[in-house]
Amino acid sequence: MSPRQHFPGMAEFAKSGVFLPQEEMLAVKKGKKELYIGIPKETSYQENRIALVPEAVGLLVNNGHQIVIETGAGNNSNYQDNEFSEFGAQIAYSPKEVYNADIILKVAPPSEEELNYLRNNQTLVSILQISMQKDSYIRKLVEKKLNAIAYEYIQDRSETFPVIQAMAEIVGGTSILVAAEYLSNVFHGKGELLGGVSGIPPTEVVILGAGTVGEYAARAAIGLGANVKVFDNSIYKLRRLQNNLGRKIHTSTIVPSILLRALRSADVVVGAILAKEGRTPQIVSEEMVSEMRFGSVIIDVSIDQGGCFETSEVTNHTNPVFRKYGVIHYCVPNIASRVSRTASMALSNIFTPVLLDIGEEGGIEEMLFADQGVRHGVYLYKGNVTNKYIAERCKLPYKDLDLLMAAQI
Repeated sequence: MSPRQHFPGMAEFAKSGVFLPQEEMLAVKKGKKELYIGIPKETSYQENRIALVPEAVGLLVNNGHQIVIETGAGNNSNYQDNEFSEFGAQIAYSPKEVYNADIILKVAPPSEEELNYLRNNQTLVSILQISMQKDSYIRKLVEKKLNAIAYEYIQDRSETFPVIQAMAEIVGGTSILVAAEYLSNVFHGKGELLGGVSGIPPTEVVILGAGTVGEYAARAAIGLGANVKVFDNSIYKLRRLQNNLGRKIHTSTIVPSILLRALRSADVVVGAILAKEGRTPQIVSEEMVSEMRFGSVIIDVSIDQGGCFETSEVTNHTNPVFRKYGVIHYCVPNIASRVSRTASMALSNIFTPVLLDIGEEGGIEEMLFADQGVRHGVYLYKGNVTNKYIAERCKLPYKDLDLLMAAQI
């Protein structure tokens, strides 16, 4: 039986055009957008970093974007105004001029005064440090109806956190160099060399946490010749650390009796426990610290989340240490600012491609559609809280970012 006999009227039905190709409704990508980016001078105490270095500014300007930088913004990282202006940036002489930009890119969260400069529908990209913010601070950002992206929440394609990763690498290595200073006579330490030389037992370094900070602290300590012990409750992290180092070192889960034995013989202890949410657990009690060697050094990298030593108290770059039970405590929250030029280059390497993508995609909203990793960093979208933890902590309504963006298509 032929198709015509099996399906009477098929020819006429086909002629009606039902099976002809139909128009498809596709989202039309907007053209490239020129961005107006403002970089204010950091006002947070001892924040020395800047989010873009001059070479990155030049790349963005050459791609058609406008950048305004407050005078002196790069001074603490040894970048002068003329270096930025030579690469095409405009130098502003008041913060108000900078905060006229559509995208505000800074390192530390805006101060209470800087919040007054922000206006509706701007995009703020900065560190958030939610554990250190009051509920009223987030509420003020909500009132401004901002888009806000937190450095520490941004992910890359491998679902790691590139800013945290980069700063952790810097902080891990720097923490050992800081410890070496405070073991020396120059800073009234024991007068010991961190590491080891022929005929003298090596320095004992204990590292709490087998994440990126712990790994890079271990690398630096091993490179100097120290004997390293790493504690973490994740066997996976401890195994990964040994594989990354390419050698076997002493590792252990955090068993109080074993940890105490290591602390008693330690010359340096680096606290690098990172809490996913909230406060870092205090895994070293005051009693444990009291049993450590006189003149030994504690570097509490976790202090920005409360610290993992019971004896820790926040210090700063001007007065970075205090002694308790004869143990030197270094508890500066912003260790990366100690090497601000290197840290600024690392930040710039992360944010330059992001800003270029925003321009290529046609704006911040279009870019967020395309980049899930940066979308993960959004905690405010047009004044709506899109981070569940922040919403619960500040007792504000939570809105799903994907649903908000889909509703506006």
